[in-house]
Amino acid sequence: MSAREPADSVFQEPSLELLFEQRDLPRFELPSCLTSTYGGSLGFGRPRVVANLVASLDGVVGLPGAQESGQIVSQNSAADRFVMGLLRACADAVLVGAGTFRRARGHYWYPGVIDPSRAESYADARRALGLSAQPKLVLVSESGTFDVSEPALRDAIVVTTPLAATRLASELPSTARVLGLGAGRVRLAEVVRLLNDEGLNLILSEGGPSLVAELVSERMLDELFLTSSPILFGRTAGDGRRALVEGLDLGGVPLELLSCRRQGSHLFSRYRVSKTVPAPAG
Repeated sequence: MSAREPADSVFQEPSLELLFEQRDLPRFELPSCLTSTYGGSLGFGRPRVVANLVASLDGVVGLPGAQESGQIVSQNSAADRFVMGLLRACADAVLVGAGTFRRARGHYWYPGVIDPSRAESYADARRALGLSAQPKLVLVSESGTFDVSEPALRDAIVVTTPLAATRLASELPSTARVLGLGAGRVRLAEVVRLLNDEGLNLILSEGGPSLVAELVSERMLDELFLTSSPILFGRTAGDGRRALVEGLDLGGVPLELLSCRRQGSHLFSRYRVSKTVPAPAG
């Protein structure tokens, strides 16, 4: 879902309407033009792993085929791209899986790329927060199979298995870093710990349903930002449409609503994710 590409429309005022927000949430000192559009400030404790996805009202996140699904599911919502840009502006790193990366050809995971009209404001926010000019792209791929010529890889961290890392070391740009972890399976808990050790303490996941499921299963996901798009797709057996989490039985992990905003018929919810993963039923 990651690269919800910008279109000609620009999200102007009115701002997102604040419907609910818990008291005492962390608040960063962000440029007033961003907080006025967001309907208040945004902030995080550290370390934190947060995910951002858009879903239809019937729970469809991913559509079949090589196309990037987010723009279709969000109905090309400029407000959705603004929230994505704001989250990227606060993040130390953006975490994606290989499937998301392959579908987002030519994309850079920068705030000003997803929302060009506010590129300068996002840059101001990062300077005020003491962050680097752009968040670090972290690509997780156990197979190590992706287009190594993609420009976003020039300054990326690629995490894969030791065997794939040996091959990729000679194929990736010299400015990229490749790390071999695990033995056939990359555990996201280990990836997060490694990034935290390097000072990348606010990690934004823009991966798809499988990556989110793994983060929850490994008790690594702290918060979920979910855009609810007023659209219905329906699902039939074998149609390749994917729900919010896929591939794992999470047993019913509780979420706690932290805030909810509205723009038109789109809802923008922020949840705290319980670190207690129930045992699968049966």
